[in-house]
Amino acid sequence: MLIESKKLSVIILTYNEEFYIADAIKSVAFADEIIVLDSYSTDSTAKIVSDLGAKLMFRKFDNYSNQRNHTIESATGEWILFLDADERVSTELQEEILKTINLNKCDAYRIWFPHFFMDRFLFHYTDKVTRLIKNDNIRFENEVHERLVLKSKPPVLKNYMIHYTYKGLFHFISKKDQYAWFQAKMSVKKGKKTTLLLLFFKPFYRFFHTYFIKRVFLDGVPGLAAASIDAYGVFSRYAKMVLLEKNLE
Repeated sequence: MLIESKKLSVIILTYNEEFYIADAIKSVAFADEIIVLDSYSTDSTAKIVSDLGAKLMFRKFDNYSNQRNHTIESATGEWILFLDADERVSTELQEEILKTINLNKCDAYRIWFPHFFMDRFLFHYTDKVTRLIKNDNIRFENEVHERLVLKSKPPVLKNYMIHYTYKGLFHFISKKDQYAWFQAKMSVKKGKKTTLLLLFFKPFYRFFHTYFIKRVFLDGVPGLAAASIDAYGVFSRYAKMVLLEKNLE
């Protein structure tokens, strides 16, 4: 007996992603619905999305959680897959996603994301992120590094997402700086304070944890570079908190 297919919506957030968005949309052509929420790109992103037949929406960017929550309201699928423009769903992951939502055993699943940096995938510098979830009163929180509000940690799918994380060294560093500003502002808003001890200890701990505990040293020179930039990102966040506390932004 055939298993009834569950309708799948894909949500993608964009801003000036003309070099990535077409391949992202094509990689999820198996979905029943593809929704792109664009933050008023100044390049040809919107035209590419329209030409490929995806549903195009616009909203001025304020934070990642609000962008995703806004788009969820328009998704008609029983399941939602959240995708970024620089990510691709492989054939193996596609098959696993379709099989998983048809079996319908859990309400959410995490996907394995090895980072792509310096022309290779780093299989120890990796994240496991909840991206496939049943569309049932779901919402995101946090302004940066948004997360789904869930009662328990979901299981992880076997196949990984192809993620072209960073365009190069300077792009990697600039993204860390961008996130650092978001995190610093959020921390100051919550009344958190920084100290010289945190400013110097936290980056050191992040490098140690990333490089040794997560065994990123097994990823060679790219792993060493990634762990170092991770530590810089933490330092940048606390340094920016100091600037905000002294009104020197």
